[in-house]
Amino acid sequence: MDQSHIRDFCIIAHIDHGKSTLADRFIELTGTVSRREMEEQLLDLMDLEREKGITIKLTAVRMFYHAPDAVEYELNLIDTPGHVDFAYEVSRSLAACEGALLVVDAAQGIQAQTLANLYLALDQGLTLIPVVNKIDLPNAEPERVAQELIDVVGFTHDEILFVSAKEGTGVPALLQAVVERIPAPRGRPDAPLRALIFDSKYDPYKGVVAHVRVVDGSVRMGQRVLLMSAGRETEPLELGTFRPQLVPVPGLFTGEVGYVATGLKDVRQCRVGDTLTDAANPAHEPLLGYRPAKPMVFAGLYPTQPNDYQLVRDALEKLQLNDASLAYQPETSAALGFGFRCGFLGLLHMEIVRERLEREYGLVLIVTAPSVEYHVRKTDGNDVVVDNPADMPEPQAIAEVREPWMRISVVAPARHIGVVMDLVTGRRGAFKKMEYLEHGLGESVGEAGDRRVLLEYEVPLAEILVEFYDQLKSSTQGYASLDYAFSHYAPARLVKLDILVNGQPVDALSLITDADKAQVHGRQLVERLRSVIPRQLFDVPIQAAVGGRIIARETIRAMRKNVLAKCYGGDVTRKRKLLEKQAEGKKRMRRIGQVDIPQEAFMAVLKLD
Repeated sequence: MDQSHIRDFCIIAHIDHGKSTLADRFIELTGTVSRREMEEQLLDLMDLEREKGITIKLTAVRMFYHAPDAVEYELNLIDTPGHVDFAYEVSRSLAACEGALLVVDAAQGIQAQTLANLYLALDQGLTLIPVVNKIDLPNAEPERVAQELIDVVGFTHDEILFVSAKEGTGVPALLQAVVERIPAPRGRPDAPLRALIFDSKYDPYKGVVAHVRVVDGSVRMGQRVLLMSAGRETEPLELGTFRPQLVPVPGLFTGEVGYVATGLKDVRQCRVGDTLTDAANPAHEPLLGYRPAKPMVFAGLYPTQPNDYQLVRDALEKLQLNDASLAYQPETSAALGFGFRCGFLGLLHMEIVRERLEREYGLVLIVTAPSVEYHVRKTDGNDVVVDNPADMPEPQAIAEVREPWMRISVVAPARHIGVVMDLVTGRRGAFKKMEYLEHGLGESVGEAGDRRVLLEYEVPLAEILVEFYDQLKSSTQGYASLDYAFSHYAPARLVKLDILVNGQPVDALSLITDADKAQVHGRQLVERLRSVIPRQLFDVPIQAAVGGRIIARETIRAMRKNVLAKCYGGDVTRKRKLLEKQAEGKKRMRRIGQVDIPQEAFMAVLKLD
């Protein structure tokens, strides 16, 4: 294919604004997949994506479009996630493209994550095509949303395209706009091979399969290639493209998107962001890779069966190849044994990783409550990073604790400003700015309460980690949207809250909390633990402690056998003797008894108000 007839682009939008449906219409119009094989959300390949109705993994597909000028164009589309937890996936797909379709829902308008993905695309220097989708909805306001794009982003009205991905309205004109507006790849066909690895997965037969965008040169079967960062040479077992299933081809050329089956069995030798080059004639310098994703949420993953430890390690290695934002390292818990401390981009990311490990690798895992990364300065002058509450130094050894703060953007109708402010300030949020998204729309805006406002705050990450998004949605009747990004570290009054079960500290249940809320959180936690930990044959005390001071206690009462059932009257001393014998047995049992703590207990930390 002539390089001038290739277009590499992606679709970026807020979650549930119609990216996957628009991709389906593109595939139908170009005849990439037969009508018999076509199904909804074709590019959402995982069961989890279909169940949750969201895109989790970026997916590439090659389409051939016959333009009205009788020229055939090769369109390489990369479908991207919309949720803020998967922004790293979006950044990788943007690096492999020259242009992007910015899709906005005609009923909902610009949302917080729309702006976040827009800024990512602008940073990469991509050509943007604004698209107002879902114009067929009864409550659609395409002109109002178009005016938002003009006011907030700076597009002109002529640039904006109006489509209905569900019905196919306007989609042919959008395909033609992709060909006309998005530039062709700017690579050098005669230069040494340089191909950017933007994704990868592990295949038991083909080894590591690298998804690549060829920037310079070409790669053909039989040609030995070199992974520049890893320094490893290999000969590809197979080259191919995505249609969207894997289709082998003899070679990949400048500007094209495809895959290279490397045959490598060690997943650590082929990393996302590495550059593939010709082993015989290597490039002088690699392509700019990706800034490593910084995990913001940390949790422990432990197998329920200790013998499965190695299986969990292997599964994490293979999953990390497919999800470069996942970080992990081994750790040991006195309560749970050997496991791994994993870093995630957010709570949804953590949930998806856990479900993928259990479904794809057949594991049964215990997940501890999530935490964030704290910077602790000790009294001896040393600085330590703590992402596990169990590792927090003793209070007398701490000089200062610094916690991460996030800059959050909330887009909501103006009538909900009060409840949003109350929610954020109740979680130690600091107000930054507020602005209305519509300007000068006259009568089309409606009442002032219908206008939408952008609120920006700085909030401690630990405060928005759990249930904040759910509370934001419920308090605004589902209209608010949220985006967040790391801001800075700031000093805080934090303490470690320890949980003792039957007198023994359970490190996996400890948490770090604001000093003023420690007693409230401790009381709530022991009450919840009392309801989820099964009753034993002896009394089990559950205590919350800060330092060496007990601040809350609950007791799980023992299951008791009625030893007096066989006594029909008689001397009271006989009854007392039976009860004393039972009490002695309970004491002995408590000394040697073990309390099994279920998964629900570790997640009880998430339910604190």
